[in-house]
Amino acid sequence: MTQTRTFLLLAWLMVATLLWMEWGKEQQAPVAPATPMAAPAATLPTGGVPAATPTGAPAAQAVATASASAPLVRLRNDVLDLQLDGIQVVRAELLAYRQTRETGSPPVVLFDNDAAQAFSASSSWRGANGQAIPLQPEGAVHEHVLADGATQVEAVFSGRLADGVTLRRTYRLARGSYALRVHDEVLNTGSTSWTGQVDRRLQRIPPVPKRGLTNPEAFSLSGAAWYSPQDKYEKRKFQDFADKPLDPDAPKGKEVKGGWIALSQHYFLTAWIPQADQGALYSLRVAGPLHAVDADGPQATLAPGQKITSDATLWVGPKLAAQLEPVATGLEKAMDYGYFTVLSQPIHSLLTLLHKLTHNWGWAIVLLVILIKLALYPLSAAQYRSMAKMRKFQPRIEQLKERYGDDKQKFQMAMLELYKKEKINPAGGCLPILIQMPVFLALYYVLLEAVELRQAPWILGWINDLTARDPYFILPIVNGAVMWLTQKMTPMVGMDPMQKKMMQMMPLVMAVMFAFFPAGLVLYWVTNGALGMLQQWWNTKRYAEEPAKA
Repeated sequence: MTQTRTFLLLAWLMVATLLWMEWGKEQQAPVAPATPMAAPAATLPTGGVPAATPTGAPAAQAVATASASAPLVRLRNDVLDLQLDGIQVVRAELLAYRQTRETGSPPVVLFDNDAAQAFSASSSWRGANGQAIPLQPEGAVHEHVLADGATQVEAVFSGRLADGVTLRRTYRLARGSYALRVHDEVLNTGSTSWTGQVDRRLQRIPPVPKRGLTNPEAFSLSGAAWYSPQDKYEKRKFQDFADKPLDPDAPKGKEVKGGWIALSQHYFLTAWIPQADQGALYSLRVAGPLHAVDADGPQATLAPGQKITSDATLWVGPKLAAQLEPVATGLEKAMDYGYFTVLSQPIHSLLTLLHKLTHNWGWAIVLLVILIKLALYPLSAAQYRSMAKMRKFQPRIEQLKERYGDDKQKFQMAMLELYKKEKINPAGGCLPILIQMPVFLALYYVLLEAVELRQAPWILGWINDLTARDPYFILPIVNGAVMWLTQKMTPMVGMDPMQKKMMQMMPLVMAVMFAFFPAGLVLYWVTNGALGMLQQWWNTKRYAEEPAKA
């Protein structure tokens, strides 16, 4: 019994230490005020998808110049309200998500044209001389709102260069969709051939990091993510952009066909998905406070009269796995669960199913615990049988302790001989705990990434947001009380005084630690502890035996 208690103590301390270290992890330093961003001076060699920017041509500056005189056009469906100038999407409001739970709170803003927190997506066609094709809206209407009964809304832009190259771009936004479809048609109406390419970019000033025990945002990826069929999902934090290129084997960029690039933040994602059969060069860029991820290409050489079309999708919205997966291969992996992906994904799916039954994410978590407990009951029963058998031989262990006194080595050898003779496995009851620990941490990451739980209440007036801490610390206190009662039901015979003191302190330590964690996570553990206490009471009666005689 002593070995089992020691293991449990160390296990709990390990969990506490890991979580505490994660909460206090240092983040990147705050960034400086905005300054204009320019592309690297050198032309990027891409092997079939070359960058069209000549040496010294500032790509971002060309984009800004081309769109500076273009009026902003509003494109809105039932979930997104966008402002664009043809080349850039400069503002995006998520109409279904509010910044806070307060009445009248404005919607969440992703792309933002505020200079202090600049964030935009751009798509620009440039010739070999670096000149971008300018765009202006077609028609006099600059506000396109999804009409009642309509399935989609669109805005069209067009422009031309002096040499006769024209671009017609159509933005389409379907009802209920966060995927902005972009269709480009480039036509050479001039008398000479033209070479150019499309450069798609996501750029922003990284948000000032939030850190500390009450900020779960410190755990979510704040930076770039990208996907390629060869290397699958990869990512980079903003603070690592300058020191770690996107591909260490190709510092100037990585050629990809059939992938995507993204900028990720807590709960929300922006991503460019180029046409799957057209190659692009992926790269990371830093200039001043601005950080960008680019997909440059495809390149095209158009003879007079020739045309090229290129389609892309811009995702601007929440991390909803069911909606991300159909948009692009691997896009659902942007829901970054880290090392616990293999557990977090099925837990998220199961929670979603339970929510359909309860229509409340808090009760869905309670049902999740019940299902896990039922699945682990055979292991738990084995644990209590092992504990009962060890209690049976506790007097013999105490006799051995008295016999060998301070000679701990001989005592341990005699005790192991007893275990071997009586076929006792002192670690037999540890498996349920070993399983519960990764499940606990996997759920923690689900609470961090699942936007469905953002601002989701359990019991109004008390737990109004399962992803925030309990405002009245009721759940952490209840958790400490459940642990204390469970200890009272567990004999501490055979424990040395130091172990006993540490075990007695655990309810208080865990109550203080859980005071800083999301209420949904504490609800999970309170429910788990309460059911475990009932299980212990029932199985203690069920497997109670007379102690073995000394």
